[in-house]
Amino acid sequence: MTATDVAPRERAAKGGAGTRPVRLWSGRVSFRTHPRTAWVCGVGLLVSGLLLTVSLCVGAYPVPVPDVARALFVGTGDRLAVHFVNQERLPQALLAILVGGALGISGAVFQSLSRNPLASPDVIGFNSGAATGAIVVIVAFGGSAAQVATGAIGGGLLTALVVYLLASKGGVHGVRLVLIGLGVTAMLGSVNSYLLTRSTLNSAQNAHIWLIGTLSGRTWGSVRTMALALLVLLPATVLLGRRLRMLELGDELASGLGLRVDRARLALTVLGIGLCGVAVASAGPVPFVALAAPQIAARLTRSPGVSVAAAGVTGAALLSAAHLTSNQFFAVLAWVGDRVPWLAVVDDSQRNSQLPVGVTTAVLGGLYLAWVLFNRRGEGRR
Repeated sequence: MTATDVAPRERAAKGGAGTRPVRLWSGRVSFRTHPRTAWVCGVGLLVSGLLLTVSLCVGAYPVPVPDVARALFVGTGDRLAVHFVNQERLPQALLAILVGGALGISGAVFQSLSRNPLASPDVIGFNSGAATGAIVVIVAFGGSAAQVATGAIGGGLLTALVVYLLASKGGVHGVRLVLIGLGVTAMLGSVNSYLLTRSTLNSAQNAHIWLIGTLSGRTWGSVRTMALALLVLLPATVLLGRRLRMLELGDELASGLGLRVDRARLALTVLGIGLCGVAVASAGPVPFVALAAPQIAARLTRSPGVSVAAAGVTGAALLSAAHLTSNQFFAVLAWVGDRVPWLAVVDDSQRNSQLPVGVTTAVLGGLYLAWVLFNRRGEGRR
């Protein structure tokens, strides 16, 4: 038994320590809540709301907070302000929250199922499979947004089936799952590159921009699709969250507690793939959010086992911060260049450009991963 297997068992064995029972409708609905987890979720939602507000205010056409409120709740005022707030910035900011939440929850599900902190959808190949399915639809059929979403979910499900079949010999183990997932990710990357070389210039450009991971140009249609998907997938995932805690104990003990292990694992896997599939279909394969959000949430909550809600809220806050950073990256560089000429690396034509959010999350995620590995140096030699 490895250290990665022992830690979840120790956390889950604590049971309901530090939790408080909540009963609704005369006790017909009851559950336990961890006070620190609730506090972290509340702060995360507040941070996401503040980042959304700032995203609505700043940009090529700055809009003061009173004008933002007037545009949102009344729909009147400066026509440019109403357009930028309601049609340009608000859909992208809301989509950042929804996609970040879906990726955070999906990462928490797979990390808990595999009992491995590296087993996130973008590491074990599910995001790459979803990207391949979407690229096939874009390149071969020139599909609509709904068709691209369907292709992404189908590609993710097919990739998950292949990965689990290859990793299931003698039981699904975290290290084997990660290694096989990395191999599948590399192969799918080659497939994606080949598909781009065989497509028309216009299709290749659209697919390439989408592959980076971006929220630019997203409209209310993408927000509605993402919201409807979460209305279906999120309640089911939260209801099955208790089974994740039991699965962390190991298959034998979970079976002894009355859990149908194979059925629960299959249901949670389908839900996790659905969440990452619709996220990839909406914003492209945004990296590292699904990897980092559950681990950051676990450090903040200090709760036994996985916290699906905290991981989702943390993912929403992370992607909202990355979205705001991406939108203002070149503007900040231009502002610095105006005041320090020898640091001028951006000209006026690039001042209002937007950096793809996938680039920002990749840089921040790489720094986070390096920090985690640095803090855990020497653990493997003990």
